[in-house]
Amino acid sequence: MLKGLYTAYTGMINEQHRMDTLTNNLANSATVGFKKEGATSQAFHDVLAYKIKDTSEMPNMGRKIGAMSMGVKIGENYTDYGEGPLKQTGNTYDLAITGPGFFAIEFTNKAGVTSTKYTRDGNFTVTEDGYLVTKDGDFVLDDDGEQIELDPLLESEILENGAIYQDGALVATIGITDFEDYNYLEHYGETLFQTVEGAQEQEAEGQIISGYLEHSNVQVVKEMVDMINLARAYETNQKIVQTYDSSLEIAVNQLGKL
Repeated sequence: MLKGLYTAYTGMINEQHRMDTLTNNLANSATVGFKKEGATSQAFHDVLAYKIKDTSEMPNMGRKIGAMSMGVKIGENYTDYGEGPLKQTGNTYDLAITGPGFFAIEFTNKAGVTSTKYTRDGNFTVTEDGYLVTKDGDFVLDDDGEQIELDPLLESEILENGAIYQDGALVATIGITDFEDYNYLEHYGETLFQTVEGAQEQEAEGQIISGYLEHSNVQVVKEMVDMINLARAYETNQKIVQTYDSSLEIAVNQLGKL
């Protein structure tokens, strides 16, 4: 009898996980360059053959009913790398990539450790020293992986191939990096991505458009509809738990009375 109780519980945990992912998407619906995430799950009949020998368990779930849970199993999160809408800004250093590819960023964490991250957020600016940086102050890298230094007093022209011209002369070329398989990328913060072991770079086909920014690819209306469906699914599992609770109360307090 209690197996149904735990099955409903796993459903509630799964819906909570999906809701967390969905609300994060909504919170970043106006974030430049953000790529929405999704959550996967697997039903009992999909994982039976694997679960028999699987010793993993749901977070915070006791194993009082055996090694195999009859409920849902939380899968992996995935990222939707689809392009978001472009918005014209008129700022020369606001850059958007049409097609596949990422800007390479020299990122420095709070501990002072520097590494290369990748982003579609092209909200860049030029410092007083002439370096092209992100809104957080991290250096944008050129096609050789070096920092880009410009003359802050001169106007710039940025072509589709990333070439930056000042006063008619080629100063630098913004690097665009692409990968064979995006499964070897993982989120780092809101709009940055980092590679994991096995990532293979390839020539990027994307082009750079100056004066535009790529906005989030989150569709707010769709996310709101999904949120309503998740809330209803959560309530359904909650009612199952309440039903079991009522049945157990009757069994304990009323059955067996003389």
